[in-house]
Amino acid sequence: MESTETDPLGFEQAAHVNGDTFWRAREYAEFLGYADYSGFRGGPVERAIAASLRANIPVGENFSEVLTVVDGREVRDLKLSRFGCFLIAMNADSKKPQVARVQAYLAGLADSLDDYLSAPEQLERIIVRGEIADGEKSLASTVKGAGIATREGYAFFQNAGYRGMYNVNLNRLREIKRVPPGRSPLDFMHSTELAANLFRITQTEAKIRNERVSGQTRLENTAHEVGRTVRRTMIELSNTRPEELAPAGDIKLVRSNLKETHRSMKKLDRPRKGLAPGPLSVE
Repeated sequence: MESTETDPLGFEQAAHVNGDTFWRAREYAEFLGYADYSGFRGGPVERAIAASLRANIPVGENFSEVLTVVDGREVRDLKLSRFGCFLIAMNADSKKPQVARVQAYLAGLADSLDDYLSAPEQLERIIVRGEIADGEKSLASTVKGAGIATREGYAFFQNAGYRGMYNVNLNRLREIKRVPPGRSPLDFMHSTELAANLFRITQTEAKIRNERVSGQTRLENTAHEVGRTVRRTMIELSNTRPEELAPAGDIKLVRSNLKETHRSMKKLDRPRKGLAPGPLSVE
């Protein structure tokens, strides 16, 4: 469908209106320049769904399974809300000109969108921070079974891992990263640093399990050793000490703004009369 002055990408005219307003994922894949739908579904769509989950935004409101006909056969597809389209675009390959244009267009529709959501990096932070929370729960369970049953004991163990990676204890790290009292430094890290900590946490658990490590001292030594290995790798690859990485904005504000963006885009997803579904076009 041709673009118009008020709809420069042809995005609005491509909406399907049937009780609600939605876009089909298979059409949207082509719209964003993805020839392979399976790669699109397993890549930016999955990351978008993960971001929604980690921000406690109902997935079913924005991504719902449907059947559609392609080349005479029924195949699985997704109904996408405007917010779903936004999340997918922000997780897609911005090197594609179609993606970059859609990112700018949809971001411009959200009154609540500010610097906390102006880059896909912020959505990646939400995803990885959620993965770390899961990893920490699993690690805590493993450590408990290996001999650390008290909160104090686990605090010493946790501090050993941070000390190995950052060469300072956790309290000093909070000062360096300008972290408010009672908050985790993880809530003020960019996605790359978060990914390094996720690797540290998962590899600490793997080493404890594989080598059957037990006891407070041995467990602390293992956490420190893995942290030290991650530190050496980061310095070798980027020539930057982890403690020197600049802090990021509060991830709570990122989640809050994402939820507000969801609310504002839901208002735009209300059924509209007079628009028939059409093919997606960025020409």
